[in-house]
Amino acid sequence: MRLLFDRGTILLDAPPAELDPTALPGVAWDDRVAAHRAPGCRYAEIRAALVRRGVRFTDAVRPAGQGAFRFAALGLREYQQAALAAWQLAGRRGVVALPTGSGKTRVALGALAASGLSALCLVPTRVLLEQWRGELARVHPGAVGCYGDGARELAPVTVATFESAWRYMPVIGHRFDLLVVDEAHHFGAGVRDETLEMCAAAARLGLTATPPRPGPQAARLAALLGPTVYELAIADLAGTFLASFDVVTWHVDLEPDERRAYNLDRLRFQDALEAFWRDAPGAPWREFVRCAERTPTGRLALAAWRRSRRLVALCRGKRRAVGELLGRHRDGRVLLFTADNESAYSIARAHLVMPLTCDIRRAERADALERFRRGELRALVSSRVLNEGLDVPDADVAVILGGTLGEREHVQRIGRVLRPGPGKRALVYELVTRDTFEVRQAARRRLGLAPRIAAQL
Repeated sequence: MRLLFDRGTILLDAPPAELDPTALPGVAWDDRVAAHRAPGCRYAEIRAALVRRGVRFTDAVRPAGQGAFRFAALGLREYQQAALAAWQLAGRRGVVALPTGSGKTRVALGALAASGLSALCLVPTRVLLEQWRGELARVHPGAVGCYGDGARELAPVTVATFESAWRYMPVIGHRFDLLVVDEAHHFGAGVRDETLEMCAAAARLGLTATPPRPGPQAARLAALLGPTVYELAIADLAGTFLASFDVVTWHVDLEPDERRAYNLDRLRFQDALEAFWRDAPGAPWREFVRCAERTPTGRLALAAWRRSRRLVALCRGKRRAVGELLGRHRDGRVLLFTADNESAYSIARAHLVMPLTCDIRRAERADALERFRRGELRALVSSRVLNEGLDVPDADVAVILGGTLGEREHVQRIGRVLRPGPGKRALVYELVTRDTFEVRQAARRRLGLAPRIAAQL
């Protein structure tokens, strides 16, 4: 009997007659090839089950001749060492949740150095791809492979974007012993989950600042990477390993004409939503959108909902507040976060602030960030690009005008100004439009700043 890697799956070739392959973890019969197979992620479980049963087999899944890999010694902070220990005690499987700016990447580098395993590191964006390659090159003397941004280079230590990994995992998914997933909260909801399923690596480490709350996504993520084994929040590290910070909530008012337009649009939307819920109590939001798009009344309701959100995202009160804050902190390094690109560009035009959006090419974005670090640019405005991964250690003021992703996005944005520095105390302004849906959203977002229980073994 042989175990083979076949396009992201483990194929059982010529199993003995006395073995029921379907009793092995994840194994099912595949009529297309008249053979038994399982997802690649079940490789270690299948191998262990065969050994326990005393079944003789040849393992042809992993390439031969790969030994341990050397990494430079790392100096980890106490909580980073604790996170690494928790992951190791959990059988080298699990998610480490640490706030933005606390050095999650260092924990991953520590895992690579401690294990000496060949590793595939997955990241969501091309910007993070370059950052990870640079970090790995500093501690790993060998070549660092890359899949993404036009590159397709395989090495025992490789970094890949989520999209490239999804595309090439059927080919490279058996070549690594450790899978590291940065911003792991992107998985577990079904989108591209098969990327992690197709990888045969037994050791798995997820990194995130915002793990999913208990529920289907958290359970699915635990099945793919392991449970959350260590967790700290911003409040646990602020003032010690992260900069201390103050949050100022600035309530602004809609002007009379804005209030009339907002109330009219919300009423039209709310009437349609309540009518839908009477017929389908408890139905999810996406089902309402699907049904609303089928009727003229529903489409008008969705249009009203979008108008109300655009109005609140950058009402006149927020525009004035931005101007005042930029004037007040003219000597600081300010990051402005908006709900959408339209608002980001509007602020950029009004105040001559450099925008960072998905429309800005990588070279121009890198140049803007470098000028920001040197102090040539004092402010940047973005809707999503600055949320995850980009390193802006010199920022000390954040102005949050609105968001769409709730608690997770809020934690990521505040983390952008918490990189520690001598005597640094960051300041976060949250602009909230009074008597709108933003008030409730702002209250929910602050939950992400509460302290956490560190170890969850």
